Amino acid sequence: MPERPRIAHLDEIEARSGPGTLTWRPVRSALGILAFGTNAYTAREAGEEVVEPHTENPQLAHEELYFVASGRATFTIDDESYDAPRGTYVFVPDPSSHRHAVSAEPDTTVLSFGGPPTFVPSAWEWYMHAGPLIHSDPEQARGILLDGLRVHPEDGGMYYNLACLEAVQGNRAEALAALTKSISLRPEAAGWAPGDEDLEGLRGDPEFVAIVGS
Repeated sequence: MPERPRIAHLDEIEARSGPGTLTWRPVRSALGILAFGTNAYTAREAGEEVVEPHTENPQLAHEELYFVASGRATFTIDDESYDAPRGTYVFVPDPSSHRHAVSAEPDTTVLSFGGPPTFVPSAWEWYMHAGPLIHSDPEQARGILLDGLRVHPEDGGMYYNLACLEAVQGNRAEALAALTKSISLRPEAAGWAPGDEDLEGLRGDPEFVAIVGS
């Protein structure tokens, strides 16, 4: 049996005082999360802290992301202030940056997320960025896919999207080479190709038929 999800409303996580004027909800420990740190901070009145003044431990070297879930906050990072209304993300990549935030409206809640920069993004992020640009801005799409291949050099889906781009651009040899590489890494791509509109210009090509097997 898979481990069951753990679901909690923010208000169900016990509120604790401190540090300073913070009202802290220990989200990570309440849910037992091990992949990253996450907490919630709420200010009932304007002018209360929602992120305590601090820098990150240089040995841990955590990056931090804050999200203003409700209300409005003023962040001060390395002596520069930023207005952050509800829905704003504030990313602090440098652990040595001094950060602090104060509520600008009552009932402001800020969520924090932190961890060391060891995460490798999924290849689908590059597909999602490049896909809509294959027809409208092919050079930008190409740059995105090549960047993705630097991170995921053996990802069949990345090569498949590159094959689509090359086919749309009329680059037969490059499209067939990318498609061949894609199928070698991800065999199910052979089933995607025959019905893909982006590859329509290759359908009558004997080499295309040989590559996809139909």
